[in-house]
Amino acid sequence: MPHLESMVFEEITARLTDNVLHIQFNRPHKKNAMNLTLVEEVMQCFERVEDMNNLRVVVIQGSHGNFCAGGDISDMHLSSLSESEREDTIWHFNRSFGRMITQVKHSATPVIAVVEGAVLGGGFGLACVADITIASDSAFFALPETGLGVIPAQIAPFVASRIGVDQTKRLALTGEKLNAEQALRLGLVHGVCQSNAISEKVNKEIARIKQCAPQANSNTKRLLLGLNNTPLEQILDDAATAFVKSLTSEEGVEGTQAFIQKRKPSWCE
Repeated sequence: MPHLESMVFEEITARLTDNVLHIQFNRPHKKNAMNLTLVEEVMQCFERVEDMNNLRVVVIQGSHGNFCAGGDISDMHLSSLSESEREDTIWHFNRSFGRMITQVKHSATPVIAVVEGAVLGGGFGLACVADITIASDSAFFALPETGLGVIPAQIAPFVASRIGVDQTKRLALTGEKLNAEQALRLGLVHGVCQSNAISEKVNKEIARIKQCAPQANSNTKRLLLGLNNTPLEQILDDAATAFVKSLTSEEGVEGTQAFIQKRKPSWCE
């Protein structure tokens, strides 16, 4: 499997700086709407994330003033296909997005989404799976699918996980557009700032993450992501086992010693 640094992408850019992977959508003529190539390129990045030593954060953002305007199937030339081929092509594209967004959500590395301008459909769903989502005051959010006669098929479960089923129903059944402050009140995003201050805000969040132990962060994500699928008593038993391992691990020993010695642990920059 080639290293990320050697890969050439068509629809995104991927840049590794100071142990942070920056993934940027690069389809400004479509407001960064996702085609199959973009989806597959994001998946290729995340397939390599878990094997990247010392990676601390992944940052996902759009370009030219927009995050992502949803899904784009206009380049598939569907009219040239038979009915069964057309249905298979659409199914594959839709399901591929679901696999990608699941991969992002379950990444062991903390993920920050930086959203501005259009955050629609699939972009809305992607914003909902990031561990930290920071919005520019220019951002606007909507689930416009039902207004087009289709459904938010791969997105709805992730949006509901973030803001609850009732709020998801309201937004999906009306197509209502939210501004950044409304999204903040719903818990869809975690912070809002002016466009010229968003880089500073992102850097502060990255710095906070880097104050925490990498493996402890990964294990904490795994614990929290399993909450909806495992009985509570089993969760707590497993958590106690994980706590013992973490306390006696190299990170746990270093962190507790650093606290006692009133110094920063080794993973802090």
